[in-house]
Formats: sequence, structure tokens, C-alpha cells
Amino acid sequence: MADEQDFSASLELSPEQLEAGRLLFAGPCDFFYGAQQIGQLPDPAAPEVAFAGRSNVGKSSLINALTGRKSLARASSEPGRTKQLNFFDLNGQLVLVDMPGYGFAKAAKAVKEDWQGMMFDYLRGRPNLRRVILLLDARIETKASDRDVMDMFDKAAINFQVVLTKCDDVKPKAEEARYREVVAEVSRHPAAHPLVLRTSSETGLGIPELRAEIAAFAEPVQN
Repeated sequence: MADEQDFSASLELSPEQLEAGRLLFAGPCDFFYGAQQIGQLPDPAAPEVAFAGRSNVGKSSLINALTGRKSLARASSEPGRTKQLNFFDLNGQLVLVDMPGYGFAKAAKAVKEDWQGMMFDYLRGRPNLRRVILLLDARIETKASDRDVMDMFDKAAINFQVVLTKCDDVKPKAEEARYREVVAEVSRHPAAHPLVLRTSSETGLGIPELRAEIAAFAEPVQN
């Protein structure tokens, strides 16, 4: 397991990659479309990077931290209620997609199936989707629903990268153990990017690195 951790940690980003991420996210980022059904999706155009994760994983906070805005992405007051895919234009070079959370406990079974069916249909059928950022909470263990999603990514050959959220809210020893556990899990999935990032929307931990990873998919600036 230590070897797996060392491998992930060794995938360092260059200063040039970090600067590209900074520049991309320093530009404008605006909501431009919301879709509640697969048939309502905007036409595929710019490359897309989607954010997925369990309800309450901190997805909205992370998107806001990446873009330097306080309320670009908004969390639902009732997890399991909002079913919309939200699309954000990032500097005309990339589209960020805020996906509905999964694994919520209180929603009715029919709502869960409908919601997750829409999410999976989007992931499988979107030709300009370049990567899914799969968020896992650093404070809790990996759930069966998280593993189910990773298995689905493997079967559909969907490139995904795991990002740990809320790392500031875990004591160092427990956070390190959680990180090692996640790296070991990721190593078992062929569709997964090997670099697991630790982040905190509160302290900014890992935000420059995640920006750099996402910026790799952006279209060049048009002169």
C-alpha cells in the first residue's frame, strides 16, 4: 500500500501546468445552462469536465473555490431534491458540469433511480466529456455507492480522477490513512487517473493542483 501511495505522490505537476491552471481559472466563469432531462442537454461544443460525488461531499464549495467565487455553484438545502445538471462556461475554453449528488438517504427509491439514471446516461453518452472529477469525503470511508460509480466508469471507459474533499476537517494521522485507502482503491480501477488529490475549500489545499489538472483539457485561447 505504501508503494501505491508513493506512486500517486510522485506524479507531480510542473510550474508551467500550475500556471496554466491559474490563468484559466482567473478568467470569467458563468452559468449558462441547466438540464433536468437528458433530452435537454446543450449541444456538445467545448470540452467538458464534470464533478460527481455523494450528496454533502462538498461539491459546490469546491467548484466555488476553484473559480474564486462565493456562490457560483449552490448546494441544495435538501440533498436528493435538485435533479439538474448545471453547465458553466469557463473563459470560453472549457465547460464545468455540476452533477447532482448520489447516495442520498432520504429520497424515495423512484427518485433515486430516476436521478442516477440521468447522471449515468449523461456520462456514457457525452462525446465532449474529457474527465469526471469524483469527489470523496476525507472524513468518512468509501461507500458502496462510490465503488458502484467507479465500477460503472470502468465499464463505460470514462476517465475519472478522485479528489478528497474536506481534508482540513480531519486530523493528520486519520487523513493520511484515508488517503492511503483511497489510493489503494483507485489502483484497482483501469479508468482512474492515478493521481489522487487532497483538497480543502476552506484552506485552499490542493486547489492549484486541481486547476492544473482541469486546465489540461481546455481549448487554446482564440486570438
